[in-house]
Amino acid sequence: MNKQSSYLFRLTLVCVSLAAACIFLVHRAGAQNPAGPASLASAEKTVDQVHKNIQVLKGVPESQLIPVMNYMGASLGVRCNYCHVNKDGNWDFASDEKGEKKSAREMITMVTGINKTTFKGNPEVSCYTCHRGRTSVAHTLSQPVPTPEPRPAPGQNQQSREGLPTSDQILDKYYQALGGASALDNLKSRFMKGTVTTATGTELGYEVTQSGPDLILASITIPQSGIVERAFNGTVGWEKTAAGTREMAPEEITYFKRYPNLYADLKLKGQFSRLSVSGKQKLDGRDVYVLRGANVDGRREQLFFDVESGLLVRRITSSTTLVGIIPEQIDFSDYREVDGMKLPFTIRVSAIDQNYSLLRKFTEIKLNPTVDPKRFNKPG
Repeated sequence: MNKQSSYLFRLTLVCVSLAAACIFLVHRAGAQNPAGPASLASAEKTVDQVHKNIQVLKGVPESQLIPVMNYMGASLGVRCNYCHVNKDGNWDFASDEKGEKKSAREMITMVTGINKTTFKGNPEVSCYTCHRGRTSVAHTLSQPVPTPEPRPAPGQNQQSREGLPTSDQILDKYYQALGGASALDNLKSRFMKGTVTTATGTELGYEVTQSGPDLILASITIPQSGIVERAFNGTVGWEKTAAGTREMAPEEITYFKRYPNLYADLKLKGQFSRLSVSGKQKLDGRDVYVLRGANVDGRREQLFFDVESGLLVRRITSSTTLVGIIPEQIDFSDYREVDGMKLPFTIRVSAIDQNYSLLRKFTEIKLNPTVDPKRFNKPG
């Protein structure tokens, strides 16, 4: 496989495996263990243990490094070469040659200091607070000055929540819309086939086979390179290309398991430490109930359910990092009947990094196919 094809595969496959949960972190939420063994998180190294010349991001988990870099780049509207040295296509990330890198360190120190002293360590202030997608900061108001929104009348918020169902009632209706709790309990394996379209418009074919919460086998067809496989058998992750087979590092498994869990967006109960109804909104012209809360790892979540059908149509997860809160949005649509269940055949992932913003369209889904566990083991 050439370098370009390998790069395209790695950027795409991390997001095409299946239903979503949080972007960028190891998932341990819920009794169903939606994203793999907690041992992966406990064994994860920090960025300063892996990379050279780390000065202000010491202690940050390795799995957060690329998301944090992408977040800062998106906040300023720049790419990696704004701060990092690239000579003749070769990156020297440890180099301090560019003054922008020194400025970035100063800004990170300033932001973390403000959050520590003013907001008790919560990342309420970030790069985006001032930069808003530009390298320069706006120092004056633009004209015309926007009209402030009127304050709600006393008791208005309370009145708007009257008559709304509880979060448990909304989740119960969702389970019924999917096919019932018994159908969810009987779901043991799944095969999915379709295409994934990247932010640049490249369409790739892929297939995913799942068994339980941990066993995953994904294959993706890359133009001019053929089929590449990646899998995780609950213990070992591996990748097979035309160049051979290798084991994946723990951080690679973390990214690979971002969306593959069989139950992450189906069995929602048990994934949250708190969950409440925030109100009713309009989404694409339809009424939706909005649930807000935090999952058992403390990440903030918003869940949007169609009032009429009861189906989940959007999920927003926000991950807290040293430099800010990083959101990821997943939209679910084109629900169809599959063996007594209703499942989305179109899933759109929107992330700050366009490499992870993907549109997945399934053409075939099979529930509970017979799956040989040996298929997930590393080839001899």
